Amino acid sequence: MKAWLFRILLNIYRNDLRRRRRTPAPVPLDTLPSEPQGLAAQPGRLALAETAKAMQALPSEQREALLLVVIEGLSYADAASLLGVPIGTLMSRLGRARATLRHLTETGASRLRTVK
Repeated sequence: MKAWLFRILLNIYRNDLRRRRRTPAPVPLDTLPSEPQGLAAQPGRLALAETAKAMQALPSEQREALLLVVIEGLSYADAASLLGVPIGTLMSRLGRARATLRHLTETGASRLRTVK
């Protein structure tokens, strides 16, 4: 009976230790800031949205070529055969698509720039 009671008490003690490790230490209300912090600016998300919007403005041939090569990671030869165009035509479409994207994202209304 003594060993059984000792084992129960030991298990209760171990469970209590585990519970204390999992729960954070209580913080007095006086030390908390009065106003909650706001969300930080999300320039990465804004730049991504701006780029997606600019990609939608591209002609479909240029957008298809750009998506296959840049997003899907296909080689120029594979993308050209998939689209049914010569490699030179694919490279031309990619060049024009990249130039148009660069122009749309640099001279857009929001003009997102990283300040260092």
